[in-house]
Amino acid sequence: MKQRIVVKIGSNVLTRSDGKLDVTRMSALVDQIAWLRQRGYEVILVSSGAMASGRGELKVEHSLDSVEQRQLFSAVGQVKLVGLYYDLFREFGIHVGQVLTMKENFQPGEQFKNQRACMTVMLENGVLPIVNENDTVSITELMFTDNDELSGLIAEMMQADTLILLSNIDGVYNGHPDDPQSEIIRSVKPGTDLSQYIKEEKSAFGRGGMHSKYTTASRVSKQGIRVIIANGERDDILIDLIERKEQTPHTEFEPLSPLS
Repeated sequence: MKQRIVVKIGSNVLTRSDGKLDVTRMSALVDQIAWLRQRGYEVILVSSGAMASGRGELKVEHSLDSVEQRQLFSAVGQVKLVGLYYDLFREFGIHVGQVLTMKENFQPGEQFKNQRACMTVMLENGVLPIVNENDTVSITELMFTDNDELSGLIAEMMQADTLILLSNIDGVYNGHPDDPQSEIIRSVKPGTDLSQYIKEEKSAFGRGGMHSKYTTASRVSKQGIRVIIANGERDDILIDLIERKEQTPHTEFEPLSPLS
């Protein structure tokens, strides 16, 4: 039985300091995902970056409100983003398929079943699903909190073995990450409360933050899925989490055993 991994790449990993898409890092992460596939892992990719991609593609001379920006840049950027993934994965002979989803697709019913069936047949035929929120129609209350929430729902829907949340920080610290006295919390047992270490702040380019990752990791690990928070800006992070896990900075939320 193949191990199934959901990899979520956040906006801060895929975005440069000027707010545009970091194609070099994107290419490096594709190389690592191809490495996982070559070793028999099934991978589902949940990727941010559509807004950054669109922002770098389109110059707008007049002002737009936040919803208009989100819809316009995401619509333009999603095409470019998936096109780049298509070209990068094609170098490894890997076919990709796009899945744009909304929160209502995770409610029990036909939409849930259809989405799960679509992704299942993709995996069965060697196609790598690339998932993102349908930002053109998902606004206000229809939106996911962020792609951390989305990736957790995908991991649960597809009964993944592991969810890897890649951000621009190494994991959950027992103090402020900039404090040299702070240490990474390497392992989190089911039911452990880390809220005292988590601040409710957003990331620079996305809607998420460590609070969002902690909320997702706590929920998903209770469903028997291992969750890892790690730094997507580190070279070969996905490879190191497989081959040199003990030496690689990260926080791992241990899955709740079915017997617990």
